[in-house]
Amino acid sequence: MSGLTKIKPPKKARIGLYSAGLNTYWGQFEGLYDCLMGYNRFIEKRLSEWGEVFNFGMVDTEEKGREAGEFFNKNNVDIVFSHAATYYASATVLPVHQINNAPVIILNLQPTAEMAYDTTGTDRWLAQCVGCSIPEISNAFNRAGITFRAVNGLLGLTETPDFAKADEVTCERPEAVRAWKQIEEWCRAAAVKRNLRWARFGFLGGYYSGMLDMYSDFTMLQAQTGMDIEVLEMSDLDAYLKTVTDAEVRDKLKEIQDFFEISGDSPSDPIAKKPTEEQLTWSAKVAIAQEKMVRDRDLDSVSYYYHGRNDYLEEVQSGFIVGFSLLNAQGIACAGEGDIKTALAMKIADICGTGGSFCEIVAADFNRDTMILGHDGPFHFAISKGKPILRGMGVYHGKRGSGVSVEAKVRPGAVTTLGVTQTGDGKLKFNISEGEAIDAPILLNGNTSTHIRFSQKPAEYMDRWFTEAPTHHLALSVGHNAGLFKKIAELMDIPYAIY
Repeated sequence: MSGLTKIKPPKKARIGLYSAGLNTYWGQFEGLYDCLMGYNRFIEKRLSEWGEVFNFGMVDTEEKGREAGEFFNKNNVDIVFSHAATYYASATVLPVHQINNAPVIILNLQPTAEMAYDTTGTDRWLAQCVGCSIPEISNAFNRAGITFRAVNGLLGLTETPDFAKADEVTCERPEAVRAWKQIEEWCRAAAVKRNLRWARFGFLGGYYSGMLDMYSDFTMLQAQTGMDIEVLEMSDLDAYLKTVTDAEVRDKLKEIQDFFEISGDSPSDPIAKKPTEEQLTWSAKVAIAQEKMVRDRDLDSVSYYYHGRNDYLEEVQSGFIVGFSLLNAQGIACAGEGDIKTALAMKIADICGTGGSFCEIVAADFNRDTMILGHDGPFHFAISKGKPILRGMGVYHGKRGSGVSVEAKVRPGAVTTLGVTQTGDGKLKFNISEGEAIDAPILLNGNTSTHIRFSQKPAEYMDRWFTEAPTHHLALSVGHNAGLFKKIAELMDIPYAIY
């Protein structure tokens, strides 16, 4: 629902593709090579929906395998799809992946659900026996120390080639739908990895003192994700604040009124009031400074927290949540309490187009069998049920100061949580859960809150969750994305748990 333009549109994945065959066949069976290359072009067209495709064509000799490896290196691909077009010797394709180190996905996609047994000769059979080489490849890659994954199923053609004898229109078959869902997820996962390698994460202020799960080694984060981290001071933001004009404030106030509902006093919480004109104006002014800082420093994310002693910079922080919520809607993942690991989770969800809102456990509702997840901000409009509400807060609980906070629900339907934590051995880890957001009552206290029903009842769910050494914050995304987040973890060599 955001309607806001992304400040930095995500980069597309650079996708490598080749088909594998045996050159001996081409002189023996007329039409076979052209048919297989037709399949290759079909795959290229589908892959182009999710990235920029670099198609080498047919690898049918060891020499061609070496050329393909250099081709993919030259084009700096993020992932390579190896299409098993017919039988091929493993020595043909092994050089591709000894020269190029991008993750490889073997496509074992049969063109037809069943062969026309009474009319199919050896030539047509060779276009169908695409799974024949996969065990051989598995063994060769294992012995060469090359990790690979395979997508198995049907090719999903929309028309039958002239060369074929059987019906090859399989686009609506579940085996094709499943295969292409996996392929799409691998492409989207590769795009996440590319974007993180180019990303600049700002760390503004410091951590909330004593939240030990928040603390992370910035070098470790860059080593495992490729992100660059810029340490920012509150005085940096204040320098941008001093450049804000009255005209910019008027425009930002209009934007705030367009995207938020301005609350009255909370009927239940005495510290949650209708925002004053002064609070809204200050939040607008700070929001302008936040966006100027993001644009000027070329940031993809901001983690922030400031602890002062009733000083001016603490007043600046009081205006943070509105501006950082607007930035979330513009693709800049913003996380409070200095939680850069959750900013990473939020950024991953946003790159995937699934939202990514800052959350923690609020409570369990044992009558509804739900976990209530939320936080005082920042919120991501892309997952909102209706307009988020702005409330004036007389006190930020657990923190100094007061200001304007966001109260919202996630729209009902499928959701997935992604938590990024750090384990005792210094490795990042993904914690992933799928559930359903339901429309149920929430507190009217200036915090985002949503009831999530997971596959396990709350107590059993927490039994499992807490054993995974989580960070207490997480990103909430819309849709069932466990398969996608798992693939991202695998491409980035990050351990994960799904529960």
